[in-house]
Amino acid sequence: MAHNVLIPNAIAAMNVDAWNRSGVHASAVDNGNIVKLTGLSATAGQSEVWTAVTPSTSNGLTDVWMVGEPEVVVTNAQYKGLDPDPRNFFVAATKVFSCFKPQLGDILTLTADGMSGAKGGSDTHVNATDSTGGLKLVWGASQTGSVFSMKLLETTYISIADGSIGSQRVTAYKFVVVGL
Repeated sequence: MAHNVLIPNAIAAMNVDAWNRSGVHASAVDNGNIVKLTGLSATAGQSEVWTAVTPSTSNGLTDVWMVGEPEVVVTNAQYKGLDPDPRNFFVAATKVFSCFKPQLGDILTLTADGMSGAKGGSDTHVNATDSTGGLKLVWGASQTGSVFSMKLLETTYISIADGSIGSQRVTAYKFVVVGL
């Protein structure tokens, strides 16, 4: 299963430490997934780690954080960096990961695997919703209410070395954050 690739093109969190945190979630997460940070973890050894939960209508689809962990793939639970394909990277359940707080105007590129479902012809936004469990953003024709939302700027491609002779380009989308 291919996982999402995230490129933070221009984000405020690059220059503001307060918008960068470490989190831990009960489920596996991909880069580009959105989470809610509910408070500091009570687990021993995690005094500076925040507990992350899946956004929902009950806990809010605003004030979200985005998973943004460096893609170092672990193979056989012991070797790191042997796989050059960042789509094989994910953060296992209950493992600590890096996340950042998206801000209005941030520009991000996500591969197609980062959104729920395929992009339709009239889809120009991705929004936080309950419909897919909340970790992935959902395509829509517009921003839906007061939720975390990003507007599509352009369809692009990311070249990924996978060792094959064929095309190594995967579809990606460049977005600007328009709703928090």
